[in-house]
Amino acid sequence: MADVEQQAMLPVVSEVRKRRAPKAPELPIVERRNWLIHQHYILQDYETCKVVIKEQLQETNGMCEYAIYVQALILRLEGKIQQSLELFQSCAILNPNSADNLKQVARSLFLLGKHKAAIEFYREAARLNENDWEISHNLGVCHFFIKDFRHAEEHLNIALQLHKHDTTFMMLGKVHLLAGETDKAIEVYKRAVEFSPENTELLTTLGLLFLSLAKFQKAFEYLGNALTFDPNNYKAILAAGSMMQTHGDFDVAMNKYRVAACAMPESPPLWNNIGMCFFGKKKYVAAISCLKRAHYLSPFDWKVLYNLGLVHLTMQQYASAFHFLSAAINLSPRLGELYMLLAVALTNLDDVENATRAYEQAVNLDHDKKGALSQYQEMERKVNTLRDSSSSFDFDPELIDMAQKMGAALQVTESVVWTKPCKDSKSKASSGAATPSPGAPLGTNQALGQAMSSAASYNKNIQLPTRRSTSLDPDPDVDNVPNPPSDPPGSPEPGQAEDHSPKRKSKAEE
Repeated sequence: MADVEQQAMLPVVSEVRKRRAPKAPELPIVERRNWLIHQHYILQDYETCKVVIKEQLQETNGMCEYAIYVQALILRLEGKIQQSLELFQSCAILNPNSADNLKQVARSLFLLGKHKAAIEFYREAARLNENDWEISHNLGVCHFFIKDFRHAEEHLNIALQLHKHDTTFMMLGKVHLLAGETDKAIEVYKRAVEFSPENTELLTTLGLLFLSLAKFQKAFEYLGNALTFDPNNYKAILAAGSMMQTHGDFDVAMNKYRVAACAMPESPPLWNNIGMCFFGKKKYVAAISCLKRAHYLSPFDWKVLYNLGLVHLTMQQYASAFHFLSAAINLSPRLGELYMLLAVALTNLDDVENATRAYEQAVNLDHDKKGALSQYQEMERKVNTLRDSSSSFDFDPELIDMAQKMGAALQVTESVVWTKPCKDSKSKASSGAATPSPGAPLGTNQALGQAMSSAASYNKNIQLPTRRSTSLDPDPDVDNVPNPPSDPPGSPEPGQAEDHSPKRKSKAEE
């Protein structure tokens, strides 16, 4: 009975075995190793991948599209952009209806800086695939680089309609900023933050925009949110510290900069801001040490050179100030304040002729009559205050003459303050060049006021008290910089900052 059952089951088992073990299909020789090429590529085993690609191309006489495509990708990763472009063009010839091949050709052209040629290939790819976000985004980027902001904005908006992406928002904001449309850029970044509320780069960028517009409350709000999600966000920390530094909170700003220094010890803006914090605290030797480190990290940053010249002027080291200010002028020749400070240094170096030329150049560059009138009226207000409060000031007739000429040039109708005093007279209305009270700047920039006091103290025996100084508006942007010195600068002793330039001391500093 058992034998009968066993004989009845044998045909069924053999039939099942036949169904479970069908013969493997024969793949075309062109695609036989594609799976192996793909596997080695995603595992980043590029050397083995290139060996398999070579074997595949030999078998197919160079007609395997996928093998050529992956080989071009590997060459691009190795930095061989021109060779990868040629291979992608071969792929496009083998399969002209593939949008991916055209996109890769356009990408290689873009990396080679051929933006107009890349636009043509992206447009051809868009014709084959109209709903591709990547194509629209890259078209916007290419138009951005050729400064065609109108078409760049158009394509980036199309990309956002297809798919909202943080990089597209960032690029569209840059387009508006370079086009001078700050309000539109802010609106774009606000939409981006609504879409991605935890993106610290977007929050920081929006905070920096409000900071540039002097909207400090909004800037603090967005920068604070960025630091909430990423307490070590270098850009946000530096921007927050720069705001505190601008308002004179040097100690709080220094605490922020300590945190930033751990994350980015090679940042020129960071060491520039630290140096100007020391300058604001009147620790000039430490300020020079930090500023020289910033100069080492970014030798072509005119702001660092400007600050170095400013600090040396304050320390009455005029030869060093002349050196740094001349270098800053070579990098930024259209800034009138640089020529003004250079003229102060030249005056104290007894080079009257070149000092006069520097002052003339400063006047030619800074011809903002409205701003000059505002500063002139502010100076008159301060002089009136001092005149009413005390009558024990000595005045310089040359400065009185200069003030009268400025009033005439600015067409000031009422200049009662600027009247010449009689000899040995110390009347209240004698001069507008009276010494300001301690802490009162000659202009809106206290640091410039302090540097200008050196020139006045050299020309006449006027008591000009040392003023509290602030830094330039710190730049929170971070660029790629070379490696820093091995040891961070500390706060050296005052004897370490010697300068062999001619020095003259005012009465206030003797």
